[in-house]
Amino acid sequence: MKKLLGPYRYVIAYAAIASFVLDVLLLTSPIYMMQVFDRVMTSRSESTLIWLTLLATVLLLIYLAIDWLRGRMMTSLSRVLDRVLSERVLRVVMEDAAAPRPGKHAFLMRDATTLRGFIGGPAFVAMLEAPWLPFFLLIIYLVHPVLGWIAIISSVALMVLAIINNRISQKPLEELQKVGRQAGQYVELSLRNAEVVRGMGMFPGLVARWGKLNRDSLRLQFETGKVTALVMGINKFSRQFIQIIMLAAGVTLVLQYNATPGVIIAATFILGRAQMPLDQLISGWKSLVDAHAAYRRLDEGLAKIESGERLRLPDIEGRVEVERVTFGVVPGAPAILKGIQFQIEAGEMLGLIGPSGSGKSTLVRLLTGVWPPVSGAVRIDGADVRHWQPEEIGPQIGYLPQDIELFPGTVAENIARMGEPDSDAVVAAAQLAGAHEMVLRLNNGYDTEIGASGAALSGGQRQRIGLARALYGQPRLVILDEPNAYLDAEGESILVQTFHRLRESKVTLIVVTHKPSLLAEADKLLVLHDGMVRAFGPRDEVMGKLGMAPRLVAGTGRVAEEAGK
Repeated sequence: MKKLLGPYRYVIAYAAIASFVLDVLLLTSPIYMMQVFDRVMTSRSESTLIWLTLLATVLLLIYLAIDWLRGRMMTSLSRVLDRVLSERVLRVVMEDAAAPRPGKHAFLMRDATTLRGFIGGPAFVAMLEAPWLPFFLLIIYLVHPVLGWIAIISSVALMVLAIINNRISQKPLEELQKVGRQAGQYVELSLRNAEVVRGMGMFPGLVARWGKLNRDSLRLQFETGKVTALVMGINKFSRQFIQIIMLAAGVTLVLQYNATPGVIIAATFILGRAQMPLDQLISGWKSLVDAHAAYRRLDEGLAKIESGERLRLPDIEGRVEVERVTFGVVPGAPAILKGIQFQIEAGEMLGLIGPSGSGKSTLVRLLTGVWPPVSGAVRIDGADVRHWQPEEIGPQIGYLPQDIELFPGTVAENIARMGEPDSDAVVAAAQLAGAHEMVLRLNNGYDTEIGASGAALSGGQRQRIGLARALYGQPRLVILDEPNAYLDAEGESILVQTFHRLRESKVTLIVVTHKPSLLAEADKLLVLHDGMVRAFGPRDEVMGKLGMAPRLVAGTGRVAEEAGK
């Protein structure tokens, strides 16, 4: 964060200087009143009153112009902050969502909004004005030492109150944020699975779990509210009490002929203006704590983005090497993958089989670079996948996950991976995936709006469009995880033809499947069992070792079960 925002510190410095000038100009009113009471009222000079009024008006107009400029600076800083952070924060959030244990940075976008709102709010302006408090105290002291000491002691008391407020409320407020985020995340998860909740009558159980989180949030809010209300009450009492003490001391000085009425009024106004930033900081302490916590989380999340540009590697050919890869989600728990090692050449097709829970989908995520291995390396054309920028290697890889998610937009935009659709490339990918005729039968063809997650499409249609998306741009490495999950017999036949055409184009193809009929084009088979390689090699050789060749011909669909035995 410091590196990102460092070049814009001058804006804050200018705003701080503008705040000082504005604070000085705000002395116009008390000085004007002091001169009116002490000079005009005693001399009865109307010309003096006119000139004082004109001068005060000019100074206030200058105040208006500088205040407008400071507001523009704060608004511009908020826009710059949004431009600098938004794309980077979104990248971190997306990477977090794709991580094995997502959720750590799920709310960074809200944190960026919180920080942006704080910079444009009154609490940040109060922070810029608070450092100039000694200047005002010095002026009051020069007006009269007694009034100056009263101002100093009262200001120190307010600062102590602010520190106590911080000590008491910071942890409860941060805990309240944490619990509130958990409750909001639980609601979002429930909404995404509303169909399952409704169909299986899970609403009471979900409400009970959400209610516990919500009650914890309300309890923390109540406890924090009690502390905040007490501090706010003490703050308001202190401000009124200080004004009374200042007036009483001023009147005493007037009665003793040590000061004039104008001095009393001026000193009281100056003190009120000097302590206003402290009052605003105490009143807006929650926004200050929220902004500080948001900054800390943003700093932690953005630290994961490596700075500097990497040398662009050549376009991939498709050779894949997996070197003793181990992977686990929970530290200390048994690993999901244990020492996986194999290699396939560019243009080969690998069939990945094994029983449920053997680690097939996990291995696929490692091959695409979505998840990093705990140890070992996944290499494409000799280069570690982690050394590639996602924007460089992503277009060269086609990936179809088990759970197919489409985005709001047209069919063409989804096939084009949400970029600007190339009509020829979109149609070519759809034809290769066997989805062209299906798309043409939709209401508006390739311009059909499919809604969030492809809600307007059936499972088979989503899978075909997802396959076309994976094949868009003629990638050299295509990884398909259960590509036939929602396909009927006709769809599977088209899928086999797709495999054949990809093989003819020398595309490296990795397919996870339970259907032996889809492995007819495979050069090699990798059999996983309990996170380890059970067998790897040429298809016929592996089938022979496992005694599955007859079943492959018969197409009974029991390859996965037999492979795990």
